[in-house]
Amino acid sequence: MAARLTPMPANDLINAMTVDVEDYFQVSAFEQNVNKSDWDKVPCRVEQNVDRILDLFDQNETKATFFTLGWVAERYPAMVRRIVDNGHELASHGWEHIRVVNQSPAEFYEDICRTKGLLEDLSGEEVKGYRAASYSIGSSNLWALDELEKAGYLYSSSIAPVKHDLYGMPEASRFPFKAASGKLLEVPITTVTIGSKNINCAGGGWFRLFPYGFTHWAMSRVNKREQQPCIFYFHPWEIDPEQPRVEGASARAKFRHYLNLSKTESRLKRLLNDFSWGRMDDIFLDSGPSGIGSAEVDASHALKTRGSRVGNGISELD
Repeated sequence: MAARLTPMPANDLINAMTVDVEDYFQVSAFEQNVNKSDWDKVPCRVEQNVDRILDLFDQNETKATFFTLGWVAERYPAMVRRIVDNGHELASHGWEHIRVVNQSPAEFYEDICRTKGLLEDLSGEEVKGYRAASYSIGSSNLWALDELEKAGYLYSSSIAPVKHDLYGMPEASRFPFKAASGKLLEVPITTVTIGSKNINCAGGGWFRLFPYGFTHWAMSRVNKREQQPCIFYFHPWEIDPEQPRVEGASARAKFRHYLNLSKTESRLKRLLNDFSWGRMDDIFLDSGPSGIGSAEVDASHALKTRGSRVGNGISELD
């Protein structure tokens, strides 16, 4: 595989930079306020924000993975081609941001196949990776990992080993592990352990909530003390403080979505400069220490405490 990684200092790990390509009105926090049937009536800002991100990555010589909604790709095919032409990895974020907990196995399989097919047709490249909407794969639906392998995916980054009101599987491994009889790699989003709790430290609303110094400290700790690459994620709408406001949303939803939007881009610039970055496939699908050949395969390691209580899905991990 040809290397497409950002140059790094000696003894430094390369971390995965990822973008969840969805627009501001498609987030789970607003799913009760903006009907999917109205999406085409809402002003879209995703393309202009993705172009800004591509420019930012180009300025910092960063390659990344773009987990892209099929709905968005279908409407902005030129944007998809620009992502690939700039040397980034194109991956799947599902068709229209439906959380996996709200899908049956058959619905999920149709969704991931449809999205994979469109992205591959538009880009001319194999789509290897998938990220569930709102990290919605967990202990109740581990069957989804088998469906991903069946659909031809090589890895997923869909589990958040944290406790959260909308998602999370705190008992999951914090680091990559094999699933689907060893044929799929699950790469959980990065957390740092403080006391007995895992704290999300690598992106999204957490990046906007905590001071930048916390993110830098936590990622450095994972890199240096645990010798593991981090997986950072953000959304195009997070660099767009001028986006239209969604009416009728709860105070909690508004706080989570709009907090510190004006600070995200400047923090991203610092992050890109302070750490080394690459694509998910280059970092995790090779034969190195984080690749699929060396990931945990035993269920008792992949799931720390609930091995015998998770149900049928857990048996498929080993």
